[in-house]
Amino acid sequence: MNFRLVSRDRRINIGASYAASARLQISSNYTEGKAVIFESSQTISDKHPSLLRFYYSTHASSNFPIGRRGLSSQAGAESSGEENDLEDGFSELETPVNVETKENNNALVETEDGLVSDRELTGDEEDVEETASNELQLSEAETDPRDKRSSTRRITSELFKAIMSAPGLSVNRALDKWLEEGKDLSRAEISATMLNLRRRRMYGRALQLSEWLEAKKQLDFIDRDYASRLDLIAKLRGLQKAEYYIQSVPKSFRGEVIYRTLLANCVVSNNLKKAEEVFNKMKDLEFPITSFACNQLLLLYKRLDKKKIADVLLLMEKENVKPSLFTYKILIDTKGLSNDITGMDQIVETMKAEGIEPDIHIQSILAKHYVSGGLMEKAQEVLKGMEGNNIKENRWACRFLLPLYAELGKADEVERIWNVCESNPRFEEYLAAIEAWGKLSKIKEAEVVFDRMLKTSKKLPARYYSTLLKVYSNHKMLQKGKDLVKRMADNGSQIGPLTWDALVKLYVEAGEVEKADSILQKACQQNQVKPLFNSFMVVMEQYSKRGDIHNSEKLLHRMRQAGYVARLRQFQSLVLAYINAKVPAYGIRERMKADDVFPNKALAAQLAQVDAFRRTAVSDLLD
Repeated sequence: MNFRLVSRDRRINIGASYAASARLQISSNYTEGKAVIFESSQTISDKHPSLLRFYYSTHASSNFPIGRRGLSSQAGAESSGEENDLEDGFSELETPVNVETKENNNALVETEDGLVSDRELTGDEEDVEETASNELQLSEAETDPRDKRSSTRRITSELFKAIMSAPGLSVNRALDKWLEEGKDLSRAEISATMLNLRRRRMYGRALQLSEWLEAKKQLDFIDRDYASRLDLIAKLRGLQKAEYYIQSVPKSFRGEVIYRTLLANCVVSNNLKKAEEVFNKMKDLEFPITSFACNQLLLLYKRLDKKKIADVLLLMEKENVKPSLFTYKILIDTKGLSNDITGMDQIVETMKAEGIEPDIHIQSILAKHYVSGGLMEKAQEVLKGMEGNNIKENRWACRFLLPLYAELGKADEVERIWNVCESNPRFEEYLAAIEAWGKLSKIKEAEVVFDRMLKTSKKLPARYYSTLLKVYSNHKMLQKGKDLVKRMADNGSQIGPLTWDALVKLYVEAGEVEKADSILQKACQQNQVKPLFNSFMVVMEQYSKRGDIHNSEKLLHRMRQAGYVARLRQFQSLVLAYINAKVPAYGIRERMKADDVFPNKALAAQLAQVDAFRRTAVSDLLD
């Protein structure tokens, strides 16, 4: 079947094939004043696979080019505006890995950990998703937690200790000394070192190690080692530098794993245009279309343009790409976020019919959306299923159950589950308990758990403090937050993006927006790891409410400097600043167009209010 897209300003031919039985009607969309017509000279079956039925009838936009060129962001396409503001650069998409390549276990093992963000990186986002924890649990690399208990334990590495003991800029000297002393430099030792560095977000040192290994010819690099380097470059130096690096990779290793690493980092950066370019490049290079690549697009469209999800599913069907567990997680969460509980349940049934049972993460997602939809009994039913017949035997489920029971407001259940863990808690359980007690406004109980956790280690990473700091932020307890940050400094914990984010929100909640802004400025000046996207937005939105155009524009500029691409939410906030200041926004539409950002209906209505050349009854009289 040959689709032909006819638009006022462009003409693109795209092709696809489906079994013919029902005539595909000409469909017309009207977006931003431009008629877009899709014509078909052949027919298409009206019986779509069960997974597509729940999306195709109401969500398919038909403007997804299913063919060799694959993808394009159409001018004028509406963004959902329901962005998932994950900690850009800290999400589950840090390095691509999937089941199709796990047999390459002789490659650097850290790539198999990269996709899975630690649970404590869950953002407390303020938009549609309620929190970013849903997203962080949608990890393709993560399987049943029961099978991962051993992998979460710290892997000791003497090489890692040597690198840690070296000052930041003298990693090479420490490695040279290691080599001179004839110590172990096996792939297993290197893998363990990389794994520990990545887990601690020490990407700079990890990159130095990778570069040293290649320069000293101490490791025979394979495609996944080059992919690991690419991922580190993308994190530290941006997508453009990462793309340049690909040209230096030997052609024999410039395969699918390299490009999907770049694709995953595009998704981390929420760079829709670049992600589609990379996907198209992969098609041009005739790499097989995998569930991993499709899932990256699904995840990105879930954040930025939900209407395109159906188009990806159609592409998967055409290319015979079987949905993975991760695919179902994305679709289930998307339906839940849209408050389509019936559709969410239908996808679960479809998944079960395919022989895939919901894992603990899907059950958690379901429970959260049932709570949000007011279906408390269904949520409790899911939680009881997660517990199983004996919660002590299903101990691994406790870290999920604690915050979920708190969502239901059941303090007695939180206490019951915590009692199961209390004799010998794991770090994830400590954090889950602190979060749960915080949700229940039981600050004292949260502090007791935190203090006990603090005694387990001489020096806890900053992210463990951030959990309690978020509790203080949510309850506007500014002084307690300040005291906790001082304790962090006294204990030698390094303050990073999560702490900055919690501090920014703490001061914003206390009404000290300028102080929150100054924290952001200092964080940016450290020039190590950029602050979270949402940290900027929390401050920018406060300035917007005030009608403070100067500071709103300044925040937008600083986000660009930090490496964040333009997104709909930024312009929504900026336009609101102009509206509240009651002044026109000259050239705002042109600025958005230059950044490939196109308004949804809500923003289009806002833009009309700040249009300098808007005709009104009063202006007509004056003319």
